Amino acid sequence: MAGEPLAYHERPEDHTPVHTADLPNTPTRDRNIVATAWVEAPPELLTLGDDLDGRPTAEYKRRIGPWLLWRAGPAVGDAWYLAVDARDLRRQWSEVPTMVRTTRARFAAVDERRARDVAEVPRAMGDAPGTRLNRPGPPVRTYGRTLLR
Repeated sequence: MAGEPLAYHERPEDHTPVHTADLPNTPTRDRNIVATAWVEAPPELLTLGDDLDGRPTAEYKRRIGPWLLWRAGPAVGDAWYLAVDARDLRRQWSEVPTMVRTTRARFAAVDERRARDVAEVPRAMGDAPGTRLNRPGPPVRTYGRTLLR
């Protein structure tokens, strides 16, 4: 990589043919490798953005374990993602956006519930459950507690 990293929409498209083994492990910051440049590209990848405005060509993003992550469309907005198993190109997973949306919705719901519900803290010896530690004990035990402070 030469020079400063470019924003994703400023990177030039790289149409140089590339094989699966040659796809980089980390994101490319100086260019976007397009799906049509991948020699072994499955047909599902080549048509990934066909139902989006402008029919964007999918671009390679990175490897995640054995998976090759591709995105058709902008980083923010309407886009399709496809993860393709580099060991078996027939294994594909397109549920990445759904998983991200579901996870964000669940975290938002938890944050909202935490903000809305106030945890009640029991008063000392009054509202606390009757556990062994909350019952008055013999003077020796009381003295022992006092020494621990």
